[in-house]
Amino acid sequence: MIISILALRNGKLRLVQQSLLGSVLSNMLLVLGTSFLAGGIAHINKDQLFNKRYAGLSSGMLLIAVLGLLSPTALYYTNTELQSGKSELILSRFTSCVMLVAYASFLFFQIKFRATLDSPQNEGGSPDGEGSNLNNDADIPIWESIVWLAICTALISVLSDYLVDAIEGASRSWNIPVSFISVIVLPIVGNAAEHASAVMFAINDKLDISLGVAIGSSTQISMFLMPFCVVIGWIMGKPMDLNFKIFETATLFITVLIVGFMLQDGTSNYIKGLMLILCYLVVAASFYVHVDPKSVGSFLSSDTYSS
Repeated sequence: MIISILALRNGKLRLVQQSLLGSVLSNMLLVLGTSFLAGGIAHINKDQLFNKRYAGLSSGMLLIAVLGLLSPTALYYTNTELQSGKSELILSRFTSCVMLVAYASFLFFQIKFRATLDSPQNEGGSPDGEGSNLNNDADIPIWESIVWLAICTALISVLSDYLVDAIEGASRSWNIPVSFISVIVLPIVGNAAEHASAVMFAINDKLDISLGVAIGSSTQISMFLMPFCVVIGWIMGKPMDLNFKIFETATLFITVLIVGFMLQDGTSNYIKGLMLILCYLVVAASFYVHVDPKSVGSFLSSDTYSS
């Protein structure tokens, strides 16, 4: 989020879009796939179970996010804008507000009806509480947590500022498209901590927590951060929109469908994890050979961002 806001302030709109998209793809394919693979190997003699209700609800939210991105993109590429160059931006801002309301409703439902989502995972499956006794005692007082959070946020802000400025130079020196760095490299580095935690929980047969880390983060980014950046750009006077271009939007659409099919039966095993990881390798290879003309430092153009 910090990287996105700093890039947005500097007018690097495509970097914002691609980094957010990359975080969603990384969580849904790489983080979830590695968790399924590690958990399946650790418990190779059985299928691990997770809450189908939560998975189904999250998949529906991700499809809504795809709709939010697909509408401005389709409007732009079909040349059917009522006001050329403006309708796409207006639709993006309206859609962003709708998505924020939908995400707020989703959070309210999760809090208000938590017992419904946390009911037994599957018919014949073990209850959610089995083997999930966690130590909820606080290790440090709340005021100390707030202080450390403020310090870490300040440090991350400084480092993120340097990171945003270094992407263009890295693209030229490594001879790699900016789209690959933004969509693949940055999210892998940024998601390293939650990636490790998701895998650890999967190995310990706490797959619902792993699913919350991977799919929950994807839902948060796609339904909150993406429209939030559009609103922030609106306030800043930046033409940030939800037109992520046809290549990126199609990739996200197929990814959501694949993950939805993998989650529909409420079970996981190592073969599902392997399939998701292989899908991520295909996505990574696609962005390695994909050059976005509007990306800073791309091979086709070195111009600054335009709307």
